[in-house]
Amino acid sequence: MKRLTLTTLLCLLIALNARADESTHLYWGDLHVHSNRSPDSFAFGNQRLTPDDAFRFAKGEAIKSNSGSIAQLKRPLDFLLVADHAEFVGLFPKLIARDPDFMKTKVGKRWREMMDSPNGLAPVVSEWAQLIAQPDYEQELSPAFRTEVWRENIAFADSNNEPGKFTAFIGYEWTAMVNGNNLHRVVLFRDNADLAGQLPPFSSLDSQDPEDLWNALGRYESVTGGRVMAIPHNGNVSNGMMFMTETLAGNPFDRAYAETRIRWEPLYEVTQVKGDGETHPFLSPDDEFADFETWDADNIGRNTPKTNDMLAGEYARSALREGLALQRSLGVNPYEFGLIGSTDSHTPLATADDNNFYGKFLDSEKTPDRLSNQMGGSLWYNWKLAASGYLGVWAKENTRTGLFDALELKEVYATTGPRIPLRFFAGWQFSREDLSTLVASGYDKGVPMGSRLEPLPGNAKPGFLISALKDPDGANLDRIQVVKGFLKADGSTGEKVYDVAWDTSRQPGADGKLPPVGNTVNLEDPSYSNTIGSPALSTFWQDPDFDASQPAFYYVRVLEIPTPRWSAYDAAEFDTDAAEEIPMVTVERVYSSPIWYNPG
Repeated sequence: MKRLTLTTLLCLLIALNARADESTHLYWGDLHVHSNRSPDSFAFGNQRLTPDDAFRFAKGEAIKSNSGSIAQLKRPLDFLLVADHAEFVGLFPKLIARDPDFMKTKVGKRWREMMDSPNGLAPVVSEWAQLIAQPDYEQELSPAFRTEVWRENIAFADSNNEPGKFTAFIGYEWTAMVNGNNLHRVVLFRDNADLAGQLPPFSSLDSQDPEDLWNALGRYESVTGGRVMAIPHNGNVSNGMMFMTETLAGNPFDRAYAETRIRWEPLYEVTQVKGDGETHPFLSPDDEFADFETWDADNIGRNTPKTNDMLAGEYARSALREGLALQRSLGVNPYEFGLIGSTDSHTPLATADDNNFYGKFLDSEKTPDRLSNQMGGSLWYNWKLAASGYLGVWAKENTRTGLFDALELKEVYATTGPRIPLRFFAGWQFSREDLSTLVASGYDKGVPMGSRLEPLPGNAKPGFLISALKDPDGANLDRIQVVKGFLKADGSTGEKVYDVAWDTSRQPGADGKLPPVGNTVNLEDPSYSNTIGSPALSTFWQDPDFDASQPAFYYVRVLEIPTPRWSAYDAAEFDTDAAEEIPMVTVERVYSSPIWYNPG
């Protein structure tokens, strides 16, 4: 098997970043982290780490975790969003500090009396949890007070923003939960605090209907002239509600709804700490890699068991397929979204590396106890948490405007942790020779990930240029796959997964299936060896089943060789006898945003 030297890898990385007319660069970040100004983060133990700590940690500084250990990223991030929950944002720290303005409000007075009781903060947390679950709850906080608290929150982002070096985004989380079913969205602003601070955040206490959220985002842009988007996440705990084919009010989708949804929600957070949301084995039975960090027991409220009929409304791949059918009937695809990953860390340490994972809440920080098969404050067995994820963005510059504009264009991709440089282009004029000038040819003769490939008359077949490099500090690559979804003439949808690039030591069998790459994981260390797989893979590929009359989407999935899961690192470091059901090996991956083809 041919091995590439470090010099060759660096040259390939430079080539991946090069563009013929103007530069685009790969930036890594996390758009979903919570601090002590999120009530749940505070209530579950993070009473100390602020948005400022979250930004400093993302920049590479060492931070003392809530459990007392020193946490630090080996490689800093390029951008971060601290998306504290809009519902009662910033109030628990004010309660502890007995902030005089908060003490004057009805909520503040009542919570202070509760906190001064023998039970301390516990009854306050209990009431907060009850209020979050009541959509008809009338807020007792004035818009002026909420706006002032919001401005305090976003000041952390402005003070940490360093254009060209590190981007500190402004945003929040809209935490709608209908009957215990997750409809959460992260709201991301392109703007600075002067614009974003003009209106208070729209919370689920205002409404639990996504359409009302979109109307609020429209009002923000109309009033301020700013820009904003919403990013859904964790459809896997929505019990089928995230990707429905009717509105929350029970009305069938129409064109206006489809246009509005994709206008405000161009992206989907496909992987994070609460499980992976690409697909499910029930939905993709022929996909041998479909069962990855699967959460399929119930909803986020843990009050309704999940059934198989709910799954199609929960996963990205099935939603992308449904979008093709909706495009045909409505003329607009409401599920034409790009794919990103984030952590959803509430510690707020944005760690997505298995050997440096700090969980979600305090009880799942890196301690000897978190592998024990006990239910913690995070509501789930801690061992089920996934060390995931980040997003890669191909953008012209590391600024709020540069990154936001690239996010809108969907030239982005999700990773479960590894920082794998990935390029993906589609076009009608590509040939294998274009691999030598992949990026320049990709832009000049085709379209990048996140785009639409316009139809071409005649019998032409599209070509795809794909290139991926291993994470410089990570594992070799097992293979590159293309995932295709398509719409049949009868209105039903299908999917197929193609292996398109792998190391030269393996060949597909008679059944066309690529043999496993192997497994070098040593759980005692734990460790693995890059003696299998490949440090770099690239290919020119054409769809052997292409039908010019069928609408379709294509996205790339890159798989690493097997590596130790975070649970294996914990078991070795703390000499823990982990339960047999706890997985110790993982296959990390990245998902590109799709490229869509529609015959018209």
